[in-house]
Amino acid sequence: MNDASHVPVMLDEVLTALQPRDGGLYVDGTFGAGGYTRGILGAADCRVLGIDRDPSARETADLMTTAYKGRFAFGFGPFSMMEDIIEVAGSSGVDGVVLDLGVSSMQIDQAERGFSFQKDGPLDMRMSQSGPTAADAVNHLEANELAAIFKIYGEERHARRAAQAIIRAREIEPITRTLALADIIGKAVGGKPGRIHPATRSFQGLRIYVNDELGELVRGLQAAERVLRPAGRLVVVTFHSLEDRIVKTFLRERGGLMGGGSRHQPEIQPEREPSFSLISKKAQAASDVEAFENPRARSAKLRAAIRNENPAWPRDEEGFAGVPPYRRLEECVQ
Repeated sequence: MNDASHVPVMLDEVLTALQPRDGGLYVDGTFGAGGYTRGILGAADCRVLGIDRDPSARETADLMTTAYKGRFAFGFGPFSMMEDIIEVAGSSGVDGVVLDLGVSSMQIDQAERGFSFQKDGPLDMRMSQSGPTAADAVNHLEANELAAIFKIYGEERHARRAAQAIIRAREIEPITRTLALADIIGKAVGGKPGRIHPATRSFQGLRIYVNDELGELVRGLQAAERVLRPAGRLVVVTFHSLEDRIVKTFLRERGGLMGGGSRHQPEIQPEREPSFSLISKKAQAASDVEAFENPRARSAKLRAAIRNENPAWPRDEEGFAGVPPYRRLEECVQ
C-alpha cells in the first residue's frame, strides 16, 4: 500500500533526536508506509535502510527504491534481524536507528488482517502474515494462559472472566472471527457506556502475544546497540506502558542510570561500562497540536540515546513472568 501523504507520529521530534547528517546510514526498523524514511531522506543527503516484517510494506518500498535510487534499500524481516539485514546490504554499522512500535493505522484499517473489531474479519492479527494466528491462541491455549496474556499484556482487570468465557464458547464451536471474539469478551467483561469497548484491552494483549512484540522489542534494542557506530543515535517511539517500560529500563541500564544514591537507597553501580548516553532522562510526548489532530499520538512517548565507544552488553532476553512463552503457541499448532 503506497501512501506518500502518510505522516508518522512525532516526525519532527524524531528527526530532531536523530539528527540525520550528510553521508550517514540510517535504519528505519518499522518502515510501514515509509513516513520516517521520507523524513530522514529529506533532512540530509544520506541513505536509509528500511526494515519491515509485514509483506504489505513491499509495494511502498519498491516505489521508494526507484524514487531514491542509491539512497534507499529495503530488507524484509523483523527489526531484531537488523544485523543480518545490514550485513546483506553491505554495511557493518549505522549512524542511527528509528523504531515506531505497535500496530499501524493501515493494519488496523484492513479488516482482513484481524487487528480490530470495528469491522468483522478473520481472527488473524499477524504482522508478518506467517506463523500462528490469534485464532490459534484463543482456540488452543489454556484458560490460565489466556488470562495471563490479557492481564499482563492487555492490562485487563477482568482477564480471568474473559478467558473462561472463551473456553466455554470454543467448546461449542471454534472462535475464528474478530466480532465473535469481541462479543464473547464484551459480554463477560462488561463496561460502562461511553468508555472504550470492553474487549479492547484483551485484543491488545492477544496482538502483543501473537506477534511476540515485547520479545521482539528486547531483541531489537540489543541489535541496535550492536550495529550503531560511536555517536550513532537510537530513537524509539512507544504507544503502550509495557513497551515504554522496556525501552526506559534498557536505556537507563545502558546509560549507567539505574538510580539510587539517596539516603534511603544506595546507589546502584552498573556491572558493565555504559554503552549509551541519554539525550533526555524523561520521555518526550507529542505536541498538544499533534495530539489533538491525531488521536494515536496521545499515548506516544519518545526516548532517545547516543551510542558511545564502549562494547555492547551481552545478549539477555527475559520473558514476562506468568505469560506463556511464544514457543508454547507454536507447539499448539504443530
